Amino acid sequence: MTDAENGAPEEASAGSGVVPGQASPEPDAATSDAELSAGPADRAAAVAALAEQVRSVGRSADGAEGPAAEPAAAGTGGPVTDEQRAQALKATAEVLTSGGAPAQLATAAVAVFGDGAAEQLRADPWAVLALPGVRPEHADGFARGLLGPAAGPGDQRRAQALVGWLLEQATLRGHSALEIGEVAAGLERLGVPDSAAAIQAAVVDGRAMPFQEELTGAEAHAAGGDEEDEPPTRTLLALERLALAEESLADGLVRLMSTFVPGEDPAEDGDAEAEADTEADTEGDADGAPEAAEEAPAAPGPAAWEAAAAAAPSSSATALVRAAAESALVLHTGGEAARAEPAALLAAATGLGLRAWAVTWTDHGRDAFAALAPLADAPAPAPVATLAELLAGAAGPGRDADGTLALDLLIVLDAPLLDVELAATLLESLADGTRLVLSGDPGQLWSAGPGRFFADLLAAKACPAVASRTPDFGPIGELVSGIGIGELQPVEAPDKEVVILTAKDAAEAVHRAVQLLTDSIPRALGIPSEQVVLLTPGHGGGAGTRALNAAAKARLNPGPGRFGGFDPGDRVADSPAPGHTRLARVLDGDAAGLHLEYPDGSRRTVPPAEAGKLRHGWALTVHQAVGRHWPGAVVVLPDDAAAALTRQWVYTAFGRGERHLSVVHAAGPALAQAVAERPAAPRTTRLRAILAENAAESY
Repeated sequence: MTDAENGAPEEASAGSGVVPGQASPEPDAATSDAELSAGPADRAAAVAALAEQVRSVGRSADGAEGPAAEPAAAGTGGPVTDEQRAQALKATAEVLTSGGAPAQLATAAVAVFGDGAAEQLRADPWAVLALPGVRPEHADGFARGLLGPAAGPGDQRRAQALVGWLLEQATLRGHSALEIGEVAAGLERLGVPDSAAAIQAAVVDGRAMPFQEELTGAEAHAAGGDEEDEPPTRTLLALERLALAEESLADGLVRLMSTFVPGEDPAEDGDAEAEADTEADTEGDADGAPEAAEEAPAAPGPAAWEAAAAAAPSSSATALVRAAAESALVLHTGGEAARAEPAALLAAATGLGLRAWAVTWTDHGRDAFAALAPLADAPAPAPVATLAELLAGAAGPGRDADGTLALDLLIVLDAPLLDVELAATLLESLADGTRLVLSGDPGQLWSAGPGRFFADLLAAKACPAVASRTPDFGPIGELVSGIGIGELQPVEAPDKEVVILTAKDAAEAVHRAVQLLTDSIPRALGIPSEQVVLLTPGHGGGAGTRALNAAAKARLNPGPGRFGGFDPGDRVADSPAPGHTRLARVLDGDAAGLHLEYPDGSRRTVPPAEAGKLRHGWALTVHQAVGRHWPGAVVVLPDDAAAALTRQWVYTAFGRGERHLSVVHAAGPALAQAVAERPAAPRTTRLRAILAENAAESY
C-alpha cells in the first residue's frame, strides 16, 4: 500500500530535484544502513556515547550548564491584513518557484512560518521540510535550486531539519518519541555525515528534547539487564509539543487522583464555597438578615453508591459503579456489547444527582450509545455527545466560571482512539476531583495520532481497571473474540453472518468486493448497499480505497464527476484530520462549492478549494472506520497487504459488521501469521515512564 492508512491527505510534491549521489529516504536496508558496517558491540557503544553527549547538551540547554540557543522562529504570528497576506503569499510563491518547488505550497508555508515565510525559506531552504507532504529529496532539490553547489549533504541546516523531519515522520507511525539510535541511523541513511553533531544541534535549538528512561520488564531483559546490575536505560528524543503533551497528560491524571476524596463531589464543594461567599457578602447588612442560600443537594454517600451498584443490570456493571464510587480514574475494557456497562454507570450517576456525561468518538457512536437501556428512558436529550462537540462547547454541560467543564463524572467511550495531545487537552478541561472513566476495547486500533494513551494506562496499573465479562454474541463476535487472543478459527454461521471468499489477485478482489456491495449482500441478506461498507488497509495499491471507490462509483453512481470529481448521489468521506472521518452524500454542486448532507440530516457546503480533501466513501481504510459500525461490512485483503496486517488491524476490521461480515481474501498465509504473531505495530511513548516517575516521587 502506498498511503498511510489513517486517511491523511495525499502528499504534495515540493520539486523533483534530488542531490546527485544523495541517499534516497527509504533505501534498501541491506546496503544503506550504516550500522551494518559495525558489529553489535561497536554499534551499541557508539549509540551509548552519542546518548551521553546529547544528555549533556540537553542539560546545557535546560540551563544547568549554560544557556540554550533560541529556537528557530516560526513566523511572526501571521499577516495582520489581507494586503499583508497577499504580499506574503506572492513573495513566498516567488521563492518557491525560484527553487523549483510548486507555488501552491505558499499557502502552507505562510501558515507555518507567518508573513516572513519567504525570508525563512531563502535563509534556510531545508525549512521546507516542515510543510505537509515534503520529503528530503524534494527539500534537497529545492535547496540546490536556491543555493546551487553550496547545497551539500553536510549543511548544518539540512542536518537539523532532517532531525525534525524524522521525528515528525515517527508521529505518523504513532510514536511520541524515538530512541536516539533510530534517529542517528535515519540520519545516516539520509547521507548526513555527522549524525551526532546534527542531533546535538537540534537539541540546542529546541527542535528536539532528550529524555533518559530506565528499562523494566521484558525491555530490560532484551537490553541485557541483570537483576544485580543497575537497570539499563535508553535515551529518547521527542518533539517539544509531544513531550509537553505527555508531561501535561500525566500531571492531569495525577491531579485528578490526588484531589479526589470518596464521598465528596466537586458540585458539593463548589456549592459550599458559594454559600460561604454569600454569607460573607451579606454579613453586616443593615437589617442583619442575609438572604437564605439555596440548600445544595447532598453528595451521594457510600450507601447510595452501593444501592446503585446493586441495582446495576450485570455483575460487570456493578463492578464499574463500585469502582467509580471509590476512584477518580477508572479504566473499563470490553467489546461492543460491554457498552451497556458505562451506560448503566451514567444512569446511576445521574440518578444520584451528579453532573454526568458520556462522550464518544463519532456521531454514530453517540446515537447508538444514547439508545442503550437504561438511557433510552432518560429525559431528552440524553447526556451524551461526541468528544469534539464537548470540547468545542457545541454540546455538553457547559463550563464553570474557572473554564473547566461543569462535570462531576465524565465517561469517555472509544478511549483507545485518543492521542496524547487530545487526551492532554481533555484532562486540562476537567476540574480537580472530577471522576473520569475511560472505556474502550483494548484489542482495537490505537489512535491515528501519536501515543498509546489507553494502552499505556492499562500497562501502568495506576488506577482500577474493570474488565467486562459481557461478550459480543453471534458468529462475528465469536470470530473477533478468537482473533483477540491470536486465534483465527472458522465459526458456524448458519445465516451467512460470516462469509470468506478467496481471490487470486487485487483485480479479482476488487471485482468480488464490488459484487458483494452492489448485488450479493442486498439480494441474499436484504441489507441495502447504503448500509454496507468496503474496508481495506490503505488508499493506494490495486485494491486500495481509490481502486475500490472507482469501481463502486462505476456500478452505483456513474457520472463524469463534474463537481470536482464528484456527482450528486456520491458517497464521500470527509476527513478534516487523521482519525476523524464523517460520511456524507453529495446533494449538488455549484460555484459556491460541494453541497453535502450527513446522516444526521445536517448539511454543509465545502468550498471548491477544499473539495480536493474529500474522498469517495464506499470504501474506507479501517482507521477511517473506527468508532462506527455498519449492518454489513466487506473486508478486502489484497495480495500486497501483508506488511500492513496486524492482529489489531484484523480485529478492528472484522468487528465493523453488525449483521454480516464478508472477507475477500487474497493475502494468503499473511492473514493467519498476522493474527498469531503480530499483535500490534510497536509505538515508542513516554507516558508510562512518566507515571512511574510520578508514583515513585509520591512515596
